[in-house]
Amino acid sequence: QVQLVESGGGLVQPGGSLRLSCAASGFTFSSYAMSWVRQAPGKGLERVSDISRRGGSTGYADSVKGRFTISRDNAKNTLYLQMNSLKPEDTAVYYCTKTTNSGLGPNEYDYWGQGTQVTVSS
Repeated sequence: QVQLVESGGGLVQPGGSLRLSCAASGFTFSSYAMSWVRQAPGKGLERVSDISRRGGSTGYADSVKGRFTISRDNAKNTLYLQMNSLKPEDTAVYYCTKTTNSGLGPNEYDYWGQGTQVTVSS
C-alpha cells in the first residue's frame, strides 16, 4: 500500500544541478520524517538528508552539507532533494525512504522507493 516513487535523476556534469522528487502515497505523509539515502557503486548505504514531518528540522551528511537542500510539500505528498554543485562522488542510486518516527533522530526506515540513478560525469 505504501508507495514511494522517485524521479528526476539523470546524467549531469560536475558542478551541475538536479532536483529529485519523491511522490508518496498509502500513508499519512505529513506524520512522518522522511530521508534520502544513496548507494554509490561498490559502496554501502549512506544517509544523505533527513527532514522532520513539518519540514522545520533538517539534517545532512557532511559530504553534501552546503550543496544539497531537502524539502517537502505536505499538501502534495512530495519530498524533494535539490542537489547543486554536484561532484563525481555524488554518483549513486538515490532512494526516498519513509522513517518510523516524526522527527529527526536515529530513525529506522520501513519503506523505500525504487531508487533513481544520478550520474555525475564529464
